[in-house]
Amino acid sequence: MQRKRSSRFIVRWFVCSAGLWLAAALVGADKISFNNKFSVVVISGLILALVNTLIKPLVVFLSLPAVLLSLGIFMVVINGLMVLVAAKLYTQLQVENFPVAIVAGIVIGLTNFFVTAIIDDKER
Repeated sequence: MQRKRSSRFIVRWFVCSAGLWLAAALVGADKISFNNKFSVVVISGLILALVNTLIKPLVVFLSLPAVLLSLGIFMVVINGLMVLVAAKLYTQLQVENFPVAIVAGIVIGLTNFFVTAIIDDKER
């Protein structure tokens, strides 16, 4: 059980790092910046994975009425907010503004969806 939980977190860490890197490539290095260092991307992914693991469930619970009323669309705003929180906690990750963070959240969510689909497909 513990091994499965830790392997899931490592996958989440990888997905967050890859999603941040992909989002920076899509929106431009001037809007999401890592100072062109691989280590900053990896540490940013770790911080984002920790934020998503520890803080995001509480935020989702507190904003559950908005999530339900918007039929889940509000989760995009929450994902963007988590990217901004990670950027505030780790200053070497720089996100220009909230709309850029929302785009990054969408890219990370799509990356997570595709990686999870591949992993689940291989397990079957």
